[in-house]
Amino acid sequence: MAVDLSPIDESLLAEIANIHGMPKGAFNIRRDGKLVERHSSANIEISTKTDVPGIDITIAPGTKGETVYIPVIVTQSGLKDVVYNTFYIGEDCDVTIVAGCGIHNASHQAAEHDGIHTFHLGKNSRMKYVEKHYGEGEGTGERILNPVTTVEMAENSYCEMEMVQLRGVTSTVRDTDAVLQAGAKLVLTEKLLTHDAQQATSNMKIELKGDDSSVQVISRSVAQDDSYQVFNPLVIGEAKCRGHVQCDAIIMGNAKVKAIPGIEAASEDAQLIHEAAIGKIAGDQIVKLMTLGLTEEEAEQEILDDFLN
Repeated sequence: MAVDLSPIDESLLAEIANIHGMPKGAFNIRRDGKLVERHSSANIEISTKTDVPGIDITIAPGTKGETVYIPVIVTQSGLKDVVYNTFYIGEDCDVTIVAGCGIHNASHQAAEHDGIHTFHLGKNSRMKYVEKHYGEGEGTGERILNPVTTVEMAENSYCEMEMVQLRGVTSTVRDTDAVLQAGAKLVLTEKLLTHDAQQATSNMKIELKGDDSSVQVISRSVAQDDSYQVFNPLVIGEAKCRGHVQCDAIIMGNAKVKAIPGIEAASEDAQLIHEAAIGKIAGDQIVKLMTLGLTEEEAEQEILDDFLN
């Protein structure tokens, strides 16, 4: 990269955002609470907020086929980084936003990043949002991530959100709120793996306010060792709408998983469904893979990879 990034920085960016070298188009890279480098494009303007730490991302109406990268990396122990990012996505857009945070902690002190993201999605627009969280480092200090995501969806807009956290984060509390107007559709997929004594809580509140709005929430998680997970989604139907919440979790060792899917109907035309399943890996699945030449550990890992992907 043209900017001064260490091998650790580059490795984190590759892990959380699949960035190898400087991205093309619009991007904003943040490290240890400070801007590393930024670039706007003809249709996407990124500007610094004047009242709180963070940025405004304004995407012009009709913008299609462009990707915005806004990754954050933290390598400074003892840092608590809070950033407020607001996205204004015009009408008739079709864009992808790649976020995520990677923490490398080599100390006994905690390192924390809290990303507060607000999306205003215009009429008839489509957005794919990808957010990956990752932690590493030989230090004993905690790696903490507490994201807050708010989505305001205008008529006939479409939003696909993929939120991934598969290793290394000591503690996380994720809050996700969305309000959907008529014809809007939200597909929210969450993939989570916790191990050791890690803790993860996911709170969601989805309000279906317009006719023919819909949401599909899919959570797939694996809890290993002594980790603890809480999945707490709530879908509120206030019009002729459809909502489906699905939680599937694999539990291993002494881990604990709590799933509290909730639905509220405030209209006789609301169609809402929730389901949750928690269990261990079936023994016959492991045996079957072992007959193909895999060890028990390899068979177990193959099952987990397939489940999360």
